[in-house]
Amino acid sequence: MVVGVGIIGCGAIGETLAKALDEGLVRNAILRAIFDKNIEKAKALGESLGKSPFIAPSFEEFLKFKGLRLVVEAASQQAVRDYGIRILDAGKDLMIMSVGALVDQGLFQALKATAEKKRCRIYIPSGAVGGLDALKAAVLRRLDEVVLTVRKPPAALMDARGSLKSLGFDLEAIKTPTIVFEGPASEACRLFPSNVNVAAALSLASLGTERTRVRVIVDPSLNTNVHEVFVKGEFGEFLFEAHNIPSPRKASTSYLAALSAIATLKKVTETIILGT
Repeated sequence: MVVGVGIIGCGAIGETLAKALDEGLVRNAILRAIFDKNIEKAKALGESLGKSPFIAPSFEEFLKFKGLRLVVEAASQQAVRDYGIRILDAGKDLMIMSVGALVDQGLFQALKATAEKKRCRIYIPSGAVGGLDALKAAVLRRLDEVVLTVRKPPAALMDARGSLKSLGFDLEAIKTPTIVFEGPASEACRLFPSNVNVAAALSLASLGTERTRVRVIVDPSLNTNVHEVFVKGEFGEFLFEAHNIPSPRKASTSYLAALSAIATLKKVTETIILGT
């Protein structure tokens, strides 16, 4: 069965996913429609593709377009809040890339309830972090500690300058590795909505947003985004570290995050499922 896919958001992740679908990288999925509040951005992406998906002039036109079975949110946490429940209520599966929105327990429970009512599924890719397979197994027994350490160059945190200022840091003035945040995942997702979506994914898979700890470090010596996951529990402990190349389109987005969306689509559509 071929799955008709719609994409909301034509930024770094949306573009990468659209081109992968257009090239046939996901064998049993086809891109049907694209929507972005910036219609010119959506048109530009559509024109760059060979198979000419429908460019929706509005979310309403996008949602009612025939042939959509799965919608990928690749826009923002606000897009999850604005469109998530409406997508599920329309009987369509939903893939969420801006996972930080789900630290809002009210929204999370509303999405879950709607999906259950409509018999739809919500897919949450691993994003720019590794180790989620092991974590999903480890959490079946006692889990003591989950810590995410994010190290990024200043360019990757430009979107968070306001939050950094509220924490007492001037991004342009940081010349040596500096810890700018240590606290629960809930607060990290609020302060760094474009940078630590992986914290929300880890929280959902483990100890929750208050017990999952996050450390954010600005490191001018880096040219990659580094994500380090430490987990300790009854199973033992593991440490996973990834050095992610930033997306060419957006420094705050790791290229691996876009690839994880493609891999999740492949998992949804393939017959043999590998991994936990």
